Amino acid sequence: MDSFLAIGVFVVVFIAINFGVRDRWIFSSDRKDVQKRLGSMSSSENDEGVSILRVSKPEEGEMFFALFPTRLLQALQRAIWQAGMTMRVTELMLIMATAICIGLGAGTYLFGGHLLPLALGVGAGAVPLAYLRFKRQRRLKAFNKQLPHVLDLIKSSLEAGHSLQRALQVVVAEFGDPIGGELRIVTEQSRIGLPLPRALENMTERIPDEDLALLTVAVTIQSEVGSSLAQIIGRLSELVRVRQRLQLQIHAMTSQSRLSGIIVGLLPVIVLAMFSLIRPGYFTDIVRDPTGMMILKTALVLDAMALCSIRYLLKVRY
Repeated sequence: MDSFLAIGVFVVVFIAINFGVRDRWIFSSDRKDVQKRLGSMSSSENDEGVSILRVSKPEEGEMFFALFPTRLLQALQRAIWQAGMTMRVTELMLIMATAICIGLGAGTYLFGGHLLPLALGVGAGAVPLAYLRFKRQRRLKAFNKQLPHVLDLIKSSLEAGHSLQRALQVVVAEFGDPIGGELRIVTEQSRIGLPLPRALENMTERIPDEDLALLTVAVTIQSEVGSSLAQIIGRLSELVRVRQRLQLQIHAMTSQSRLSGIIVGLLPVIVLAMFSLIRPGYFTDIVRDPTGMMILKTALVLDAMALCSIRYLLKVRY
């Protein structure tokens, strides 16, 4: 109990120190940047090349980028953007480290040894990533569900004589997040001088959707070659609806197999819980006996492998 309490106190102090140092560093860095820009303006009033804009730089600091691979940080940052969350990569990794410490402490307190606490710590550290993945997939699905209606509205606006810029503004006014917020960024970037095809390409980087990529290609070709964009977007809307209908059919056809895999995967846990209710000392005898622990660890590994195999087999790519 004392070791568990010490781990908890360490985690709380670690979080407080990290957040305090991070906020202090960000505040002092921003203040120094503002003072430097203002000082440059006052010392060189006749210099027309002075800019008060903030210079783009890594928000996490040079030390952080030296400790962790840059590609990993970029992938996490893209996942955070795609999930629609306002969070830094450092905050996400700090939450993961805290979850790992809590999992290790709980596993050491409950089971002892090394393997089960390590597995529990890794599982607890993966919970924030699982939540981020869930938010990302839900937002991408919502975006893909709104896309055909947006394409229909853009087509109607173009046929009524409006420009593509005006059609996107109508979409922003009529639709909410996620597609409304993303197209608002596109219209604002186009308003400050960025070409519309380039703004749509940036949107494709934030939202990795194949149908959106087709829209970006259509707008780029139309701006370079010239064609009836309304007809292209109308055909694209039909194509997106056909793809979504096919996806729903595949989801319905594989629902029974997916449910069977979930039941088979959860059956050992359900049976063990029932035995624990019927005979309270049943699970305790397994944990205390070395042979029972070996059987339990083997069963957990095989069960996880079975779930991953069933999930991989039922994942249809088209």
